[in-house]
Amino acid sequence: MTTEQYAIPGLKNVLYIDLTSRSYYIKDRRDLYEKYLGGVGVATNLMLEEYIEGTGPLDPEMPIILSTGPLSGVYPTCTKTVALFRSPHNGELGESYAGGRLAMSMRYSGYETIVIKGASQYPVYVAIHDDKVIFRDASSIWHLSSAIDVGKVLRDVEPGAGRRSIIRIGPAGEKGITYASVNVDTYRHFGRLGLGTVFGAKKLKALLIVGNQEIKSPDHNAYRKTYSKLYDTIVKTGLTEKYHNLGTSENILVLNELKGLPTRNLQGTSFEGAETISGELFAEKYLIRRVSCAGCPIGCVHVAMLRRPFSKAHEYETLNISYDYELIYALGSNLGVADPEAVLELIDACEKAGVDIISMGGVLAWATEMQQRGKISTVETMGLQFSWGDKAAYLRAIDLVVQGPNDFYAALGKGVGYASKKYGGEEFAVQLGGLEIPGYHTGLGNMLGLTVGFRHSHLDNAGYAADQAAFNRPLSDEKIVEAIIEEEDRRSVLNCMVACLFARNVYTYPNIIEALKSLGIEKTEEELKELGRDIFRKKYELKKKFGFKFEELTMPKRFFETTSTTGKLEEDRVKRAIELYRKKRGV
Repeated sequence: MTTEQYAIPGLKNVLYIDLTSRSYYIKDRRDLYEKYLGGVGVATNLMLEEYIEGTGPLDPEMPIILSTGPLSGVYPTCTKTVALFRSPHNGELGESYAGGRLAMSMRYSGYETIVIKGASQYPVYVAIHDDKVIFRDASSIWHLSSAIDVGKVLRDVEPGAGRRSIIRIGPAGEKGITYASVNVDTYRHFGRLGLGTVFGAKKLKALLIVGNQEIKSPDHNAYRKTYSKLYDTIVKTGLTEKYHNLGTSENILVLNELKGLPTRNLQGTSFEGAETISGELFAEKYLIRRVSCAGCPIGCVHVAMLRRPFSKAHEYETLNISYDYELIYALGSNLGVADPEAVLELIDACEKAGVDIISMGGVLAWATEMQQRGKISTVETMGLQFSWGDKAAYLRAIDLVVQGPNDFYAALGKGVGYASKKYGGEEFAVQLGGLEIPGYHTGLGNMLGLTVGFRHSHLDNAGYAADQAAFNRPLSDEKIVEAIIEEEDRRSVLNCMVACLFARNVYTYPNIIEALKSLGIEKTEEELKELGRDIFRKKYELKKKFGFKFEELTMPKRFFETTSTTGKLEEDRVKRAIELYRKKRGV
């Protein structure tokens, strides 16, 4: 063990962990925090500092950076932690967000940011108890079949209930599936782009954090006043009501009606079985409770109960499975699955494996169409005959993708971009930027946003919202581009706080300024907007270092064959919008 400084509340501590030497040290990086506030701003700059030219996503020298913000653990819904890494899935910037108790535990342990470098020779998990960092042998849980079960084991052997966060990987991360996820406190995840794969390459099974320190505001009266204002806005207005009531699964029927719900590998945008996998039906028949992240009053995590028989003697197991819109789309409409219990079983299988569900749904949908078109046979699928809605085949396929018993399943474990280059079918491999798409096909705004976004996610810039505006009234392509740019910068600021994006309309620039002021941080609206622009520049600097080139972006024909909410897209129009975006952004 090496130390430069103990964790002291009030200082902007960065904890550096080296898995190779099993050592750690702490630095006060207030220089970064004074300029970039926290979260993604600090993480991006640390990644630029730490990145060694030519380092691959799974090389020991490639760091994982976890970062919180100045409002984390202090204000309601500021519950997220950002993870920055290089994605093994598409080689680009890996950026993922998770809630749960992680942000609270990090801040209460005295660390704003954690940088993890190196790789262990054998499986380990790291336990952080305030200023103590302990490296423990994880060989006994390395091959445990479920990411969820790993958490159960560690809760029994490590103290700190209440202020403890446990993040861990499942078999997919160990086996190098490039879209493996990291489970956070059972119901939350670092989902997209393969952080779980990076954990696996470092032989890091889990990270456990317990914090017992306190955070104090310099002006408690001002803090209480601001806290009450923000809390009341969240719980006493309609701004977040949707997320508590049905959650994002409310979008199933809405997008189905708008012809924006990707169905059967984006062969269509409406699903005849939407009613039976709607948020309304799940709430009526399966919802048993709602869960909140630490410090959030919304309760957006919807947990279903599924009673499943496992013998003919009327014996059952009861499963608690969290669900949301993206999961229902990916394993429901996208696979032609209209049975709600089948959707829940498929979600559970993915959770136990520890994979990103959106990517797995995209992989299985592409494989189904490939087989139906005669481009692959039961030789590649090892006897499976995929057909839309076939739960049993998809459950078996999930296991085979994780196991990788032949070249075809090994290719599926690297995503549709990789698999389609090897087996064909690139024209209907539904991905943008090398990442399987989320559940929207609404028009130019969505497709442009997914293509140019930092991590090719709808959460980068909500391009679908620009399409929604264009659906209600005429909107020029230039205005759509401008809306995406403005939202990207605003979300970069929110991701410095780090606020949940469900509360994005609560944390307006004036409210952020007031919240920061109560903590002794003075910022103007223009300074925050410039911060957003600065983070954009730094992220694109990273993306270019990792090999991103606009000229190498591919847009499969399927996006232009299937009618979106706002009509059919033309490839030339999308390309012109990309060039307009680049011109306005200077990239």
